[in-house]
Amino acid sequence: MNTEDQDTRWMNVAVKLAEKGVGLTSPNPCVGAVIVHENQVIGSGFHEKAGLPHAERKAIADGTARGNAALFADSTLYVTLEPCSTTGKTPPCTEAILEHHFKRVVYGSQDPNPRHRGAAADILGRAGIQVTRGILEKECDHLIRGFRLNMLEGRPWVIAKSAMSLDGRISRSPERSQWLTNEKSRSFVHTLRAECDAILTGGNTMRLDNPSLTIRKPDRPVSSLKEQPWRIILTHNAASIPADSVCLTDEFRDRTLIVENVSSYLELLKNLYNERKTGTVLLEAGGCLVREFLKAGLVDEWVGFYAPIITGGGADGVTGGSFLEREAFLEQPVVSIFGSDVCIRGDVSYR
Repeated sequence: MNTEDQDTRWMNVAVKLAEKGVGLTSPNPCVGAVIVHENQVIGSGFHEKAGLPHAERKAIADGTARGNAALFADSTLYVTLEPCSTTGKTPPCTEAILEHHFKRVVYGSQDPNPRHRGAAADILGRAGIQVTRGILEKECDHLIRGFRLNMLEGRPWVIAKSAMSLDGRISRSPERSQWLTNEKSRSFVHTLRAECDAILTGGNTMRLDNPSLTIRKPDRPVSSLKEQPWRIILTHNAASIPADSVCLTDEFRDRTLIVENVSSYLELLKNLYNERKTGTVLLEAGGCLVREFLKAGLVDEWVGFYAPIITGGGADGVTGGSFLEREAFLEQPVVSIFGSDVCIRGDVSYR
């Protein structure tokens, strides 16, 4: 196996580690790291939460605990994101790398944070450490797509989630079950919520459905470090939200915010990012609000569930009529099957 193949192999391991941090690290990115000596992993780790050690330091601590610190000088450190080089809540990772005299550092994505971008290679190179960049860059970039937007636009990444019938309806007639999709799909939605820092909905959804908007039954384990997402309710009149709504009375009621008369959804998102450090927002709302976010070009990712049913009535998933100057396309959509339901997920581009 040549060096490039080895780099791809071990960066894949780092990517899988980084995925464990999705939904946990805001306002930081999720990052994974692995230390390899003579084709063996001697240390690994991922960033678990803002304020806790970064992935590189976790991998170094793991390798040290295994008794492998003496091997670091002849080892390669693989990390999904360019190591940070400035002090924040934790010291720079470049300092830890220099301290242990790693032979080589390989990273996938360049850090979009202007404080760090491009600096690590210079710092490490001056110390005689070999640096290779851009291994599995596409996969590593995907991990930090939300963080990149946070840095470039100062707002959260917005995922619009919708569950529809085949004729584009998100509700059924009152005498039928409120659910369109099956239990497997609904469990995945709880996992999706665990990827996000806040869930945004409208007052009409609250009045009609009285949702909990919490992580309760995910289809895979969720870290104990994960907090329940903020629940953001948009309405023209706060008094119209029933006082006995689940979001206002349950044990997480202190993580519910009601926002009245929003005039700019962009400003709302920027405020959520600046004040609450919400890096990713899940839009779980009716067709009117979804339409407005699409119209403003503020939907960055779409997760659509489609149930094998034609309801012949009910509310539209996206309120009808012509409203987009540029159509919204899903880039490289991923199709998943949940029992009899189909889920299509992809990043949105407007063109």
